[in-house]
Amino acid sequence: MIPLSDENPSQSAPIITVALIAINILVFLYQISLGEQAETFIRACAFTPTELLTGQDVPPPSCVQPPYLTVFTSMFMHAGLLHIGTNMLYLWIFGNNVEDSMGSLKYLVFYVLGGVVAALTQTFMTQMFAPEALNIPNLGASGAVAAVLGAYLVLFPHARVRTLVILGFFISMARIPALIVLGLWFVLQFFQGVGALGGGETGGVAFWAHIGGFVTGLVLAKLLATQPRGRRATPVYRF
Repeated sequence: MIPLSDENPSQSAPIITVALIAINILVFLYQISLGEQAETFIRACAFTPTELLTGQDVPPPSCVQPPYLTVFTSMFMHAGLLHIGTNMLYLWIFGNNVEDSMGSLKYLVFYVLGGVVAALTQTFMTQMFAPEALNIPNLGASGAVAAVLGAYLVLFPHARVRTLVILGFFISMARIPALIVLGLWFVLQFFQGVGALGGGETGGVAFWAHIGGFVTGLVLAKLLATQPRGRRATPVYRF
């Protein structure tokens, strides 16, 4: 299932959501403009778990100091068009309503915190089950975006999501409650994450970062939201 949009209008302009999308896109454009130097840029600004655990810089030198602060820079970096396209699509669909519910400032703090917890979760699981991978750089907004998805599920479980459903040769559009769309997304991440613990091939996807971010969203949604859940107000902005 691929979500395309939701039927959940917001009352305020999603300033932070749009800004986050713009920053991610600009960083990605800069990254690909580097050509052969892009790999060095990625390794310098992506989050490497070893740097957090030891406090030591892993070559090449990190683009920020101390080196574990790359947990923040890594949230705005992506490995390819599919990676950034998927993350920004989910953030565009679900971020405006979560921002609307929390207010822009709290939403920004929530988003960054979700990304940090996601990175820490991935680091912990890697240290426990695959310590040989601690030197592999981690990058992407997926953990922070997963926190947004978790919050959306709590705040707007019955909101309809226009979803492209693909089952083999069968392709259809459907209006599916967010509880189902995001719930199934989380279940898929969980089982793939468990499979990765056994040494299965995951294609370089940090599933436990997704899980950590999503759970963060579930926990913090009600604490930070200032608007009634599932309200039906007169729409001003639609995304």
